[in-house]
Parts: sequence; structure tokens; C-alpha cells
Amino acid sequence: MRGFLKPYQGVIAAETGHIAVHETGAIEATGHKVLTLTSADGKIKAEQIEAYYQDHFMDNSHEHMVQPGMVYISNPTENGTIYSKQELMELSSVCRKRNLPLFLDGARLGYGLMVPGYDITLADIAALTDVFYIGGTKVGALFGEAVVIPDPTRIPDFRYSIKQKGGMLAKGRLLGIQFQVLFEDGLYYSIAKAAVEQALLIRQAFEQKGIPLLYDSFTNQQFPILKNTVLDSLKDKYAFSVWKKISETETAVRFCTSWATTREMTRELLEDIRLL
Repeated sequence: MRGFLKPYQGVIAAETGHIAVHETGAIEATGHKVLTLTSADGKIKAEQIEAYYQDHFMDNSHEHMVQPGMVYISNPTENGTIYSKQELMELSSVCRKRNLPLFLDGARLGYGLMVPGYDITLADIAALTDVFYIGGTKVGALFGEAVVIPDPTRIPDFRYSIKQKGGMLAKGRLLGIQFQVLFEDGLYYSIAKAAVEQALLIRQAFEQKGIPLLYDSFTNQQFPILKNTVLDSLKDKYAFSVWKKISETETAVRFCTSWATTREMTRELLEDIRLL
């Protein structure tokens, strides 16, 4: 982000955005504030960005506040939701109108692209964003993410920033081999598709059991709202994240499938859900 932002600028993100919640203040540590917007499902809307931009510059004391200089989104979001092509087009339009670079966090990108009927491709993302990255570790890579800058003239000195902050590895090109392999013969997509298929079976099992879901996710992340007594019966056998306390007796948790999820693992979980 340092490649895009001036020292007095911050980055707009959903309040649930990874950079606002799970980066230990890493963005602020570089001198840039995360400017959060409310979100019910992990997504932010074009009209929110426009309103934030206008509110900032209409304030007579705006020089005393952090200036919005960039927009960050996750796709899929931290809540498993995904931006439609129309939503991404609208975001891109307002960002370009206001000269706000659009950054797309693609840590789980493969799992979004493989949602049945999804209308966005990598080419669409490259056309509508200023920088995005393709997550590697979440689809089985040993290390790293592939940062994609569709128009390098937007940040011509980016490699200087990488070097200055200690991020340029001496033999970093070797990490590219992982992505070369992932994109040979459609491996990246087949890995992600298999995980999504397993997750949708899990979603269906919870729904058939009458167990509500916190978010309407069709990706590899599922968020059932379970009785606390049920959690006790599952936690010794399965790894899941406690997501949100719903009431004194119910808790929303997150189940994730991945490149490592086998069909046998899924069958076992489906059977245990049936027996709840």
C-alpha cells in the first residue's frame, strides 16, 4: 500500500476487512490508517465509498484528518461472501472517478472463482482493479501470494518499496514456480472447485438439519449457528473457529474446507451433522 499512498493518506476497508482485524495493526505500523466502513456481510458498496469521499472533502477541517487514498476489498470476504461482477464494476467506477486505487485481497480468490455460476474471471479482476493478489498458501502452496499489478505504470517504483521494507527475497523468483504449477492444466481451479463442492455439501447438511447460517456463503467457508452443547460434541473431532456469540446458548462458528479436505473427511462430518 505504501506504493500508492501518500504519507497522510489512509485506506478505506470494511470494518471486518482483514487489514482492519487480523493484521495486528500492520497497516498503521507503516504510517497509514485503516478507514473502516460498516458492513453487514463483509462487503462494502460503491455508494459508501462515494459518501465517505464527499464527507471528507466537504468538511472545512479536512486537512486535519486522514485523507482517503485507496480502497481495499476482500473477495471472497472474511465472511465467505463474494462480490458480483456488477458490484465490482460499480466499485471500480467510483474508485476511478475519485482516483482511489482499488486493491483486491485474493487470499481465497480461487474459492470464490469456483462458486457455481459465478460471473467474474481473473481477466475481469485485472480489468477492474489496480492491484490484486492470488492467494497461494490457501490452495496448497508452501509460501507466498502472487501480487498482480495490471498497469505497472500506476506504481512504477514498487520494487524500491519492496526492497526498502525487506520484502525482496534473494531468490524470490523460485517462489513463482509454485504458481506456474498451480496454473498448469487448471490445477488452481480444480483444487478450489473440490473444496467448494465439499463446503456446499456441508452447507446443505446444516440446512437440512434446520441449523441456520450466519452468512449466505457459497464458498469454502460456512458459518452455522450451533447450540453450545453441540459444539462440545464436535470440537474434539473437528477444527473450527468460534466466530460470534449469538446468545447465551448459541454460537456461530466457521467451518472451512481447503486443498487438504478429502471426501472421506466430509462424509464423516456430514454423518455427524445428521446425528446432531
